[in-house]
Order: sequence, then structure tokens, then C-alpha cells
Amino acid sequence: MSETKNQWARDDPAFVVICSLLLAVATLAYCAAYDHSASHAVFVVISVLLFHFLTAGVLLATSCWFLTNSYLREEVPNSHVVEQRVEWLYAFDVHCNSFFPMFVMLYVIHYFLSPLLVAHGFIPVLLSNLLFLVAASYYHYLNFLGYDVLPFLERTTFFLYPIGIVIVLSPILILSGFSPSRYFMNMYFSQTL
Repeated sequence: MSETKNQWARDDPAFVVICSLLLAVATLAYCAAYDHSASHAVFVVISVLLFHFLTAGVLLATSCWFLTNSYLREEVPNSHVVEQRVEWLYAFDVHCNSFFPMFVMLYVIHYFLSPLLVAHGFIPVLLSNLLFLVAASYYHYLNFLGYDVLPFLERTTFFLYPIGIVIVLSPILILSGFSPSRYFMNMYFSQTL
């Protein structure tokens, strides 16, 4: 892609629009199942789109863009080679590609499993944490793959480090009885589950 347009990012925002629409539909499904107010449903959809997808995406893309350009680029061996940099739009594109499977796990699969995942007890806490562990790990793995394909970056395994943090935190959260499913459902629907 870089050879033809001198850029790595997509120049078409269709994937962002599709992700936003799917996220809105999934959030509306949660609102239909767990909420009774149309105005609150609109608030939840807007806040999920703005904070879960766009704001988090902008912050993560900006962080990755800064890290790759500041610390992970290969040194240019001579002055005859064109210096390449990661574009911010490419970093946001990588986030969107990484977000989609996480969306499927944490919005679609979670929706169908939510009666089990919000229940009290060890098994629901375990399953909820495992679902979030797999989703977060897969997000970071895809993030790593997105930057690993760029020939001018080195040490991109740096993007795999958050998986280790998630793996270390998961047993702690499980043993403490913390359920991410219950936490997020309570946060958005103010029900004591």
C-alpha cells in the first residue's frame, strides 16, 4: 500500500462507520434487554460510541503513534534512504482492526452470555474474567501484528507486553471476586446485579 499512495493508512472511513454502526446496534440491544428508558438508551449509545470507541481509540492510537515514531523506528543507515514514519491515521486504523474482534467478544458474545456472566458465584466471575482476558489479549496481539508488518519498525514485540499484564491481573481479579461483566453492567444500567 505504501508503494502506490505513499501512505500506509486507509483513505476510506467506511470501516470506522461500520464499526460505529455495529457498536450502536449492539449497545441498543443491551439497552432493550436491561433498560426501560429511551432517553437513557440514547445516552448509553452516545457514551459507548464516544468513550469506548472514539476517545479510547484516539488515545490508544496517539500513544502507539508516538511510541512507534519516537522509539521503535529503525535508524536510517545512510542519507539516501527516505525516512518513513507511522501516520496517525494508520495507528487509528490498527486500533479499529484490533477493536473489531474485541467488539465481537465483549459486545456480541457477552450479550448472549450476560445472564450467566452477571450472576453471583465463582464460575460467573471466572468466565467473565476469562472473556475479558481473551478479548484484551487478542486486541493487543492484533495491535502488535498491525505494527509488525511495517518494515521500518523494530522491537514491535513491545506491543505484546500488555498481554502479560492482563495475564498477571486476571487471577488477582478472579480471586478477589471482581466481575468485569457486573462492573460494566452496573456502570451503564445502574442496576445492582
